[in-house]
Amino acid sequence: MQAKSKTDILRMTMLAMLVALGVVISPILRIEGMCPMAHLINITCSVFLGPWYSLLCATLIGIIRMSCMGIPPLALTGAVFGAFLSGAFYRASKGRLWCAVLGEVVGTGIIGSLISYPIMAFLVHQSGLTWFFYTPLFLAGTLIGGTIAFLFLGALRRTGMLAKIQSALGGKVYALSYPLARPSAADPR
Repeated sequence: MQAKSKTDILRMTMLAMLVALGVVISPILRIEGMCPMAHLINITCSVFLGPWYSLLCATLIGIIRMSCMGIPPLALTGAVFGAFLSGAFYRASKGRLWCAVLGEVVGTGIIGSLISYPIMAFLVHQSGLTWFFYTPLFLAGTLIGGTIAFLFLGALRRTGMLAKIQSALGGKVYALSYPLARPSAADPR
């Protein structure tokens, strides 16, 4: 099997696992407008696979949650912008985990919450909403999920597993993905 084909299969497998995990853990701490575990998956996918895969992952999770769990369109509006910006900010910062979290907070907490108002007010006909109705919940959800993702990915980075996962998936491995300690002279990195 060619190396490129093997990497593509590994990426698709990781994407499928993250989608499945995202659907299964999304009910944890969930109230309408706040789904912290979705943000954990978005940021993790962004760091492992990049912004486009993260956007696809968030879209697939949202569609499955809407069709199988009866979740309103917030499953999409509260995920896709943050998922993409998380990966974009991570790449633009050359591997800073806090930038991945910031991308999720800006994309979901601000942009996603503002986009949710017209969707829920005019398409779903939910009454009593204002432009900033979802902003506090979306921000709280992104901060909770972002903190968990930051701690999880930071632990992977400290052990060197983050760089190994990114390398195995054929992604960009940033110097910041390696353990925080300086490598020894015997370390072939």
